Amino acid sequence: MLFLASNLNNTGMNTQEVADQLVAYCRNNEEHKAYAELYSPEITSVEMAEPMKEVHRMEGIQQKGQWWQENFEVHGLKVSDPMVADNHFTVKFWMDTTHKPSGQRSQMNELAVYQVKDGKIWREQFFYDTQE
Repeated sequence: MLFLASNLNNTGMNTQEVADQLVAYCRNNEEHKAYAELYSPEITSVEMAEPMKEVHRMEGIQQKGQWWQENFEVHGLKVSDPMVADNHFTVKFWMDTTHKPSGQRSQMNELAVYQVKDGKIWREQFFYDTQE
């Protein structure tokens, strides 16, 4: 019981619960709920490449989401179960997308690593092949 108590935060959710809820939202195409409920206003999001290599705060996340919607059509998405270690967790995403400006369709795997602080995701970083 001592371990569980030390892994709780001020929202009453531990890292495993945050991870499980994020995965559920992603699998149901409800990312907006994840941003509203699970993300810190102080979020930092890091990608492998520009144009949205690093964004800060919810304003940056919103701009990144808008850029994604304008540039990609998603045909398929698979989301793994989360793997948790202390205040971090990782999720593997598989996506089938079309890049709208070029019309190029492709599939990719992406590994996301999240850090939880005070019951909220306050850092996320994505790893994938950039073809470089």
